[in-house]
Amino acid sequence: MRRVLVAGAGPVGLAAALTLARGGVPVTVLEAGDGLAAESRASTFHPPTLEMLASLGVLDELMARGLVARTFQYRDRRGGPIATLDLAVLAGDTPYPFRVQCEQSKLTPILREHVERLGGEVLFGQEVARVAAEEDGVRVTTGRGGHFTGDWLIGADGAHSAVRRCLGIPFEGLTYPERFLVASVREDLEAMLPGLAPINYVFDPDEWLVLLRTPDHWRVLLPTPDGTADEQELARLPGRLRAVAGPGRDWEVAHASLYRVHQRVAARFMDGRVLLAGDAAHVNNPLGGLGMNSGIHDAVLMASSLVNGAVEVVGGAAVEAVAGRRREVALGHVQAISHGNWARMRSPGRHDELRALAADPAAARAYLLRACLISSLRP
Repeated sequence: MRRVLVAGAGPVGLAAALTLARGGVPVTVLEAGDGLAAESRASTFHPPTLEMLASLGVLDELMARGLVARTFQYRDRRGGPIATLDLAVLAGDTPYPFRVQCEQSKLTPILREHVERLGGEVLFGQEVARVAAEEDGVRVTTGRGGHFTGDWLIGADGAHSAVRRCLGIPFEGLTYPERFLVASVREDLEAMLPGLAPINYVFDPDEWLVLLRTPDHWRVLLPTPDGTADEQELARLPGRLRAVAGPGRDWEVAHASLYRVHQRVAARFMDGRVLLAGDAAHVNNPLGGLGMNSGIHDAVLMASSLVNGAVEVVGGAAVEAVAGRRREVALGHVQAISHGNWARMRSPGRHDELRALAADPAAARAYLLRACLISSLRP
């Protein structure tokens, strides 16, 4: 194989590039930005993703920068802990029966270093402007007038994917009625809320929230009404945080942002010699931490199919089968679970059900196999 092009230098694109480079396939990554993104964004790595990162030789470096979360908790906004699920019940299913909490911005420099060490290229300021099929490959033209040719192109350039737009692939789905506000705070939440786990889903029919520990901060996710100005909602944030727990002063906020949340899936994940992966192919709400994880799974499996098919003249059915299966997973697994999580957060009266789940190891294992995406990778 002459070369594979990858659009996007996020965790998905770089995971694809590293899979290719380790398989001996020349790879060029085209990133629109002037450098790797520094925003925290996704921060939870599930067990099967840890397995893939281990196979790519980067897990130890990630774990040195992250923290291990062996449990996660469902809580009631007013009543405190409801149920704690322990990932130890997955010990027979994975060598990593835990989550790792670490911002994706700490993984991407590791992946880039490994890609370049193996001879791969990562080029910045190269936003995809045009994608054209050639007789035996794909030609990409960038906004700076660069021309790049490869046997295949993997579009991993995010929810606003230029690759997907160039191909005219529909991206259908829904937009949630509220925006999500995420604040990174410098506070000891475990002291404020005794018994807090590293990952917490807090139920309330009026204002649910999520509390996540990362190496540098606690992150608080709050639903926020549509139709109001961002400035107005950011001004309300101190009072909303004091209502979660009151230290007698405003919380120390390191960063806060508002964004709209969508559930969308591309009409196809393969178009000729082009594959779509990660947010370019499917987006979902962040409840459950499925977006980046499933995107990395897309990347590694699709890139592996190209490595395994490198001796073939055209690529072939194996690549198409992987792309089709990843779309099935996006629709029937990732979208279903993440939307179900959103509906559950807004629904009172499920406390007994969750307590029973946590108390039954077999039921907890079955639930976690799905919630942690392990079952999505099995036949």
